[in-house]
Amino acid sequence: MSRFACVWVDWFTAAAAERCEPALRDEALAIVAPGPSIKRVIDANAAARAAGVRPGMTETEARAGCPALVSRPWAAAHVASARHALLEAALGVSPRVEDAGAGIVHVDAAGLTRLHGDAAAVGRRLLRQAERVGFAARVALAESRTVARLVAASASGPLTVVPAGNEERALAAVPLAALGLDAHLAPALAQWGVRTLGELAALPRAGVAMRLGPAGLDAHDRALGRDREPFRAWTPPPFWEEAQGLEWEVDSLGALALVLERVLERLCARLTAAHLAADALDVRLELASGGHHERTVTLAVPMGEAKPMLALLALELERHPPGAAVTRVTVSARPVQARAGQGGLWQPPAPALRDLGAVLVRLAELVGPDNVGSPALLDSHRPDAYALLAFAPPHEPDALSDRRDAVGPVTGSAPRPASSPPRLDESEHRLVLRRVRPARRVAVETDGERPARVEGWRVVACAGPWRASGEWWDAEAWARDEWDAALADGVLCRLAHDRLTGAWHLDGVYD
Repeated sequence: MSRFACVWVDWFTAAAAERCEPALRDEALAIVAPGPSIKRVIDANAAARAAGVRPGMTETEARAGCPALVSRPWAAAHVASARHALLEAALGVSPRVEDAGAGIVHVDAAGLTRLHGDAAAVGRRLLRQAERVGFAARVALAESRTVARLVAASASGPLTVVPAGNEERALAAVPLAALGLDAHLAPALAQWGVRTLGELAALPRAGVAMRLGPAGLDAHDRALGRDREPFRAWTPPPFWEEAQGLEWEVDSLGALALVLERVLERLCARLTAAHLAADALDVRLELASGGHHERTVTLAVPMGEAKPMLALLALELERHPPGAAVTRVTVSARPVQARAGQGGLWQPPAPALRDLGAVLVRLAELVGPDNVGSPALLDSHRPDAYALLAFAPPHEPDALSDRRDAVGPVTGSAPRPASSPPRLDESEHRLVLRRVRPARRVAVETDGERPARVEGWRVVACAGPWRASGEWWDAEAWARDEWDAALADGVLCRLAHDRLTGAWHLDGVYD
């Protein structure tokens, strides 16, 4: 199998702008560098180049040749996020990728046969990954990075696989301009009549070294398809961020939601390509007043879909709107590994994570964020001592333990059906205490310490007290007595007496 692949995106600066505004793909687009008086074209897409627009032109010259030209200012944030997106997309196919420049990614394809298939299957997967994050790319696979890059740059189709041993033949017809030679080297080769990489590779190496020096040897090696530099693996950054600059000021939540949707779609495409999910979102809005408005939205469950994220951000900004019109939007995600799972065969289907997250945020809006969560018991003897923690979906039970429970002990004894209750002797009686929550305040008359009447009903028998106390060293000290009382009307109940306040409560009723 070919060892290296190259993912190539033409006119990357223009492609980065099209990624932010997909509608620009149908227009003749030019990226212009801002200047005090004259704006010059620094990149253009295929439609603009077909109309004669070239980098280096002034914007006026470009519009004279292409009246329908659409221009956008150069934005470093758009190019940087697009560059990261392409690298992360390739990282979803191979664990070793190399940043070879804007719009160029080298992929180490060694060992991917069992995972993705043959070389063509790997190339198709790379094309799909690039398309997911918003790029129309070309992919070439070969035995060296140099061959893969030069073939991808000059290929007419989206996918090219160079068989082993055919590297020189694949490069023979590639124009010499594909090497991007120095200004003094290209004229010298042109005077010798060298126009293609095949003609350069045919020159004697000793003569090239003597007349053109190290630069000539480097060009000769590349024409032969040799890699002169080691593979430098790219490590993804610790942040995932997408930004969108606005040409106009946005002062309504509806218009801002449209911008947020585009930003979130790009961010989610990157997360999905890297098999990650967002655990929280940080939003930074640059305001027309010169200030900033920042909000953080913690997601109830990790997710990678733009629609539920947009709903949660809209709710947060509706509660905490910015103080002025917005001129720029930046959204960054805190990534976590997406946890894949399958529900049990006999269990009801779990709700979709996006629906669960939206419901939790709406509940927090209704009752307050401090009143929504998962209860957790505290290590205390105080009755009903618990804390409210951030909600997290329960993990699936261990499959091995489930299987052991199903098959019974190792000795081979037959398992007891889960639905059959334990058998009780006919003479055995058990009571169930149904606790009253919250405990209801009741009026109790006592005879010494013992309860004599409860809400006017006479106590015919009682047992207790069971005394407990704790945290006497703290302001949250507590002390209580518990009694089991049988009333004249036949009710058997549990009473609790607060020894610090003297109050009596109905703690539960026995069935």
